[in-house]
Amino acid sequence: MPETNYDYIIIGSGFGGSVSALRLSEKGYKVLVIEKGKRYNSKDFPKSNWNLRKWLWLPSLHFFGIMKMTFYKHIGILSGTGVGGGSLVYANTLARPKKAFYQTGSWAHLGNWDEELRPFYETALEMLGAADTPQLELGDTFLKELAIRQHRETYFEPTKVSVFFGEPDVTVPDPYFDGKGPERTGCNSCGGCMTGCRYNAKNSLDKNYLYLAEQNGVDILPEKEVIDVEEIKSGEKTEYELTYRDSTKFIKRKYKVRSKGVVFAGGVLGTVKLLIKLKNKSLSRLSDKVGEEVRTNNESLIFNVSADKEKDFSKGVAIGSIYHSDDYTHLEPVRYAQGSGFWRTGLLPFVPGSNVFIRFGRIIKEFFKSPLTYLKLYTVRDFARQSVVLLFMQHIDSTLSLKKGWFRLKSKVTEGTKPTAHIPDAKKLADAYSEISGGKSFVYITESIFNIPSTAHILGGAVMGADEKEGVIDKNNRVFGYNNMYICDGSMISANPGVNPSLTITAISERAMSKIPAKNNS
Repeated sequence: MPETNYDYIIIGSGFGGSVSALRLSEKGYKVLVIEKGKRYNSKDFPKSNWNLRKWLWLPSLHFFGIMKMTFYKHIGILSGTGVGGGSLVYANTLARPKKAFYQTGSWAHLGNWDEELRPFYETALEMLGAADTPQLELGDTFLKELAIRQHRETYFEPTKVSVFFGEPDVTVPDPYFDGKGPERTGCNSCGGCMTGCRYNAKNSLDKNYLYLAEQNGVDILPEKEVIDVEEIKSGEKTEYELTYRDSTKFIKRKYKVRSKGVVFAGGVLGTVKLLIKLKNKSLSRLSDKVGEEVRTNNESLIFNVSADKEKDFSKGVAIGSIYHSDDYTHLEPVRYAQGSGFWRTGLLPFVPGSNVFIRFGRIIKEFFKSPLTYLKLYTVRDFARQSVVLLFMQHIDSTLSLKKGWFRLKSKVTEGTKPTAHIPDAKKLADAYSEISGGKSFVYITESIFNIPSTAHILGGAVMGADEKEGVIDKNNRVFGYNNMYICDGSMISANPGVNPSLTITAISERAMSKIPAKNNS
């Protein structure tokens, strides 16, 4: 168990929480990180996503894995749990947003973000061990062919990824931090990044920020969930008492710990959910903007499945390339390792339609048009080997709000059009990709029937603003209304990046921590 008093307590160990832990410890502060998920080592990750107990986070079924699926009225959300947060399950991709990201949203007028964040992006890339994907695999070559056919070959590029390539399966001393980090093993291109890297090649946060933070004396407390934060004032002195409980045990005991400062870093589903609860309880001065301006990155996840047994889409890193089909649209081919075929259980043909009856009718029509083809596609022996997921993202902005419901949070459209699983641009790109790959497009049943889009990059809900009427935090990530309280995770993202946001969360968190002075021990 941790001690009873800290300088800072960090709630969550994802990108923002890990940055905060290391940088605060370097400044001399005593730090505790509380994480709801489990601590996973390389050997603990599942061999495939059929091992639901180790892959999915469903505590009610005693599943304590690294990925969580959450469904609201307007959006289905994929997120990460565990020591290292989303870095355990994400696709390693480190992309910088286009200029539109810095010039829109509630934070646009607070600074020249493109210029101001530049050095922190560089720091983040170095810390996360960014490297260019060394070779294109099958799904990537098909994407490149699509770019060529659309006369936009220069807008296709390999991704920068947080992976140690080195010699495949060869373990070497720490190659990143002058020997202060852990040993690393060269990537063997198995494609298993998103079920957890079993070969010690993925530069997840437990291999860099968190590893170094623990060397500095940071305490990490896994399998515990913070349920209350109370402000304790004594004259001019302010402290916070946090109540947390067991997250993986049947009997959930409660504990208390105090600190001088708090960093919320539990991601949108952790931080925003907790802040909404606290605003109505112990932190009533929180901005009314809590839960507002939630963004989905305007995504679509489209499975392209081939009946050709000779094709192997599973080799490589999770995402090896990206195609910018126009100024605000991006497409990436995503892979799983051989044997990871869980997603096949809920897929239906990707068809457009303005309502459920039209879509259902068109799905039936698709089956009748090519029954043998669909039979082959649904019965492929190794689904991951013969499929690729097309991740479609756009800068186009629309926002939701998350509010307290009777039993759980509820979503509501606040600005722009309602998020949809049937984006015309996504359909066109998927069809063009299918012509090259020889496959057919499928989407998850929640999208095909119920028109609930999916996203792996839920953002916002505690955005930046000039004051509490515009946002929940200021430009330096400080929570309005409370001293020494910060938010550093995806909920702080105040515009739509249109690309994988992990690098941006890391960079903004680096900037926020740079503003905190070193501890004065006098």
